[in-house]
Parts: sequence; C-alpha cells; structure tokens
Amino acid sequence: MLEQLKKNYAFAVIRGKSAEDALEISRHAIAGGIKNIEITFSTPDATAVIAKLIEEFSSDNSVVIGAGTVMTTDLAREAIVAGAQFLVSPHFSADIQAIAKAEGNLYFPGCATVTEVVRAMEAGCPIIKLFPGGSLGPGFIKDIHGPIPEVNVMPSGGVSIDNVASWKAAGACAVGVGSALSAKVATDGYESVTEFARAFMAALEG
Repeated sequence: MLEQLKKNYAFAVIRGKSAEDALEISRHAIAGGIKNIEITFSTPDATAVIAKLIEEFSSDNSVVIGAGTVMTTDLAREAIVAGAQFLVSPHFSADIQAIAKAEGNLYFPGCATVTEVVRAMEAGCPIIKLFPGGSLGPGFIKDIHGPIPEVNVMPSGGVSIDNVASWKAAGACAVGVGSALSAKVATDGYESVTEFARAFMAALEG
C-alpha cells in the first residue's frame, strides 16, 4: 500500500461542500490521473464518501482512498471502520498512530519542525506530512534530508502546478494538492477538476 501511494505520488486533498460534491471531485481527480484520494473530515458525511469511493473503485488497485483532517482517535476509528486505507492529520498524535498501527493502517501526521518529524518517525509513521508546506518551502526538505536522509516527506499546502516539480526535485516522496483542484468547479464544472489533475501530473514530469 505504501509503495502504491508513493508511486501514485499526488494526493488529492478533498474538502467537499457536500458528500456528492466530494464524490464528484474525487471521481474527476481520478479520471485526471490523481489516484491517492484524501477525504477530509471537514466534508459532510466523510465516512460515507470514503466507503462509497472504496466500493466504486474496488477493481482498480491503483486507486487508494483515505481520510484527512483526522483530529481525534474517535475519527481515526470511524475512518478505519469506513475502510480508509490511510489517515492524515495536520498534527502529530501518538494516540492516532497507536490506533493505526494496531489496525494495520498508515498514519501520515503533519509536522513543521525537525523535532516533530523525528518524534513521528520514532512512533513508526512511514510518511511525514510537511504542513504548512507553503510556509516551509522545498528548501526545508533539502535541509532535513542532510541529517535525516531516510525520512519520507510529503508537503501539503502551498503545492501548485507551478512549483510541484521543485518539490519533487527537493526530495518530496509525494505531494498533496487541495483547494486548487476544485477552484474552477463553480464556473467550469467538475470537468475542470480532471483538466487540473492532468496538468498537475504533467507538471510532475517537467
């Protein structure tokens, strides 16, 4: 699972206005080539959305569905029961990691300092979400890879079509893209999500 996530590279961080909105954004992101789907708990009925997407894409092993904005152990358990294949939070929680480990799940906590990164690594978190990525910048990854070359870092926040190649070149093992993915839905419809996803994945090769 971890290798598939890293192979897919891009995570769509989806904050739907409704459950149906989140489903449509997810479907169109997948159609555009972004196969890691993170349904945040700020989305109404997030667990139902996770369960529905897992059902819809059960025959496609390249699609991985997980939960984001997992702030508490209760939400972690809800996500796992719904079938979430990974958990993401904006902070590091040893308690959430303990649940993920016990359930054979993957937990990617948000960290913004070297101390937080090392604590998360020591707890067994396989990918560290660099958050807020826009404030820290690609240089943070280069700097942290000096003393800790083995750490898997995924920036989230501040990742765009214009700078995603820079994040990859700096050593990011994956990247998260959020609001930009659905920025044009109101004016151009959900097909704009697919168009953005294709352009984003193409920029990774640039």
